Amino acid sequence: MKKQSRHLAKATLFGVLAASLAASSVEASTTLRVAHVWPGGSMIDRELFQAWAESVEEASDGQLSVEIFPSQTLAKSDKTYESAVMGIADIGASAQGYTAGRFPLTQVVELPGVSSSARQGACILQSLYDQGHFEEEYADTRPLFLFTTGPGYLHTKDQRIETPADLEGLRLRRPTPVVGDMFERLGAQAVGMPAPDVFTAMQRGVVDGLSFNWEGMKTFRLNELAQYHTEVPLYDLSLFATMSQRSYDRLPADLQQVIDDHSGLEWSLRAAEVYDEMIRQGREEAVEAGHEFVVIDDALEDPEWGPVLQQTIDNYLEDIGGAANDIYNAAMELKQSCSA
Repeated sequence: MKKQSRHLAKATLFGVLAASLAASSVEASTTLRVAHVWPGGSMIDRELFQAWAESVEEASDGQLSVEIFPSQTLAKSDKTYESAVMGIADIGASAQGYTAGRFPLTQVVELPGVSSSARQGACILQSLYDQGHFEEEYADTRPLFLFTTGPGYLHTKDQRIETPADLEGLRLRRPTPVVGDMFERLGAQAVGMPAPDVFTAMQRGVVDGLSFNWEGMKTFRLNELAQYHTEVPLYDLSLFATMSQRSYDRLPADLQQVIDDHSGLEWSLRAAEVYDEMIRQGREEAVEAGHEFVVIDDALEDPEWGPVLQQTIDNYLEDIGGAANDIYNAAMELKQSCSA
């Protein structure tokens, strides 16, 4: 009887240990690590990525848990896409432009005049991807949703910018190589750096100003330094949230469906909603601070800014060639159905 009890105890202990190991294995396989570049606690972090995480966890009945790594803590901005390719992060979110030369067709949507709001830009970008225009650029990951920042303007610390000629001699942080080429043509020095580094660079006088959208001015506290704002739309930065294909493939079908349900245009527009609200807040912050504004209406038709912007468009499409013109035309068609 005692021997039988000992065997029963061992069996029970073995069962508990096996269950514990199985639970640990499940937990490890269903925790998704999200690497993104926005500051922890920022509105983008809270209302987009944390909201996405909470929704995924709820929809999966807790079978999926999501761990957020903001502020480049898991992967630097220019390595975020590669981190998803390699599986260092299960999901990476950053700007396509930080990985130079990798997304030339995607970045057609960044050209001046393609979109006038984050909502419109996100709709155009995600729709182009869904139509298959540049899906090959993401063949080594599984994109969740694509979105944009809204128009990027000029912001300077000490100098008012009214015409393109006013840029000559200034050191300006460029958001993309395309805008950087524009700056160089106008006699400015284009300086490349990730968004989180701009505040320190401007504070130390490394740059005189930058081109950025209003969300970025608030998120990265740049309204504290830039006093002059010229609202001429130079670009609209494209952004991605993409998943490691290996991480996706490891999930059972029901959890893959949860991820699929948290992908596509719906979440692109949710991202845009957050961005457009931040854009409103960022501009309002500068207004309340008493900053100076120059507003260029209908910039592509403006006698001074129009030719500069059109040359930027023409140069890019010519340099990329191939499908770039078709994608540009498709983007301009989508502009009619994608409301601002």
